[in-house]
Amino acid sequence: MSGTSEGPTPAADLDRSAVTDSDPTPYHRVFAAAPLAMAVVNAEGLVVSANAAFGELLGAAPEALTGRPAADLVDLAADTRTRHAYREVLGGRQARLRCTRRLKHRDGTSVWAQVTVAPLADGAPGVLLSVTDVSAHRELQARLRHLQMHDPVTRLPNRTLFFERLSAALEAESYEQGGTGRIGLCYLDLDGFKAVNDTLGHRVGDRLLAAVAQRLTRVADEAGYARNGTPLVARLGGDEFALLVEDSTGTDQLSDLAGCALRALEEPFDLAGQRLSLTASIGVVERHAAGTTATGLMQAADTTLYWAKADGKARWTLFDPERNAHRMTRQALSSTLRPAIERGEFALEYQPLVGMEDGRLSGVEALVRWHHPQFGTLTPNRFIGLAEEDGSIVQLGRWALSTACRQARRWQLDHPGEPPIFVSVNVAVRQVWDSDLVADVDRILGESGLAPHLLQLELTESAVMGSAGRPLQALQALSDMGVRIAIDDFGTGYSNLAYLSRLPVSVLKLDGSFVRGFQYEEHQETATGTPPNPADEVIVEAMIQLAHRLGLTVTAECVETSAQATRLRRIGCDTGQGWLYSRPVPPDRISELLGVQTYAVGKP
Repeated sequence: MSGTSEGPTPAADLDRSAVTDSDPTPYHRVFAAAPLAMAVVNAEGLVVSANAAFGELLGAAPEALTGRPAADLVDLAADTRTRHAYREVLGGRQARLRCTRRLKHRDGTSVWAQVTVAPLADGAPGVLLSVTDVSAHRELQARLRHLQMHDPVTRLPNRTLFFERLSAALEAESYEQGGTGRIGLCYLDLDGFKAVNDTLGHRVGDRLLAAVAQRLTRVADEAGYARNGTPLVARLGGDEFALLVEDSTGTDQLSDLAGCALRALEEPFDLAGQRLSLTASIGVVERHAAGTTATGLMQAADTTLYWAKADGKARWTLFDPERNAHRMTRQALSSTLRPAIERGEFALEYQPLVGMEDGRLSGVEALVRWHHPQFGTLTPNRFIGLAEEDGSIVQLGRWALSTACRQARRWQLDHPGEPPIFVSVNVAVRQVWDSDLVADVDRILGESGLAPHLLQLELTESAVMGSAGRPLQALQALSDMGVRIAIDDFGTGYSNLAYLSRLPVSVLKLDGSFVRGFQYEEHQETATGTPPNPADEVIVEAMIQLAHRLGLTVTAECVETSAQATRLRRIGCDTGQGWLYSRPVPPDRISELLGVQTYAVGKP
């Protein structure tokens, strides 16, 4: 403790003449009988006189202390800072020193004492040293700190103490002095704990938390016994616990610890007549302490715990940098979707739809691309799901629909001698629910001048098959308007053709998984030596025949070889789409293809 300039204690008013044995003044008697332990110390730091309270505190007769170095008696030379301040007070260069020391009694007990050193009054030589027993105060402070740093339900270290220990472990001096220089964390959350509180009450919930804490403590103790270092178990709040491993030896150690914790919690809990079973999910992080922050470690642990929950609960999951990078990218994309639409970062490419019989270009599918300034050109599978989650799919879908219709009308005006081609635009279910799709389509068709029969809207099979209420009404109104409705990726969902008779659908688009089975010529074996399964063709042919009987046309997706095209044409497929004909291309490339009598397959 450093010296201070606080006001003088009452004992400091005693001058040196008042405490000498030869002066029978009342001051001498006060000094000798005072309950405050005091001693007069000369300029050399030696005790000149000590009162009875001082002797009692140190377990010695006052006379036996005379001539002894005061610094040794009350531990003033223990550290450089205090030693220097004490010398400054003895030399008259500093007004006062006050510090706290732990003093040992002769009987082996110890007390916490506040030591004050101040000059004697009236310029008398030497200083007055006084000692106050503050053990009770220190004990109270320790009890209050314990209460402040520990959870009252589980008696484990709480969030405050956990972060104090974590921050200390991440300081350079903690891991540079030796050890592995690594740190590990198991971040645990109880699965379904809220249901316990809601159904059985908080009293039972608290008992369950206390029982969980006991089992986790036992796991930590056993792990510490095996590895000479006991993990810190803490309750971070609610039903969240943490096991902190300083000087971890690697992911194997943390994985073992997490596994032991899960197994310990799998055993049923007997709580005052209630037999409860629960599981837990754990996020596991292990890394070098250097360069790691408490915030960064906890964020990684929280993310990994979320993965464990999302992957099915009742498990531990190890932090995966690649998975985390994907999550961060996903968050970055999600946060910039709406502004990107306003900044015009999206564009449409178009993939030809070709008649299987005549090879003529009959239509195109509009496919959106995001030209992201950081991640480059992104295909729909990277951002459509995000747009559906945050609702920006409505704004994006409206833009795509308007852009595609204007482009289709432009092709029609630029090539008046050619049969006009239709444009097919994907529509998300949320566009039907969260916007007035019928009004949007009617307005866009009117503004662009495109005839309704030249617009095709594609919805996924699972969305259309369950249509009822507002979605069904919207699809019917669009069909009545003359717009064609297509089911995209048909065959991957319900595949209920009978249900199609009650829907205003005009086109089925066969999912590419069916078409891939047509990749080889008849009797040609695959690279594995296995001939193609003839059942693929039987199934597709049956689907096409049933669709035709319902008055629907069929488009095959992912047509990549002439063998596929030949076999699809033979069984009656109407339209093909895929890399055999063209990849998705910019609008000007479609303009070049409009005058081609028979579509040039192969190169886009």
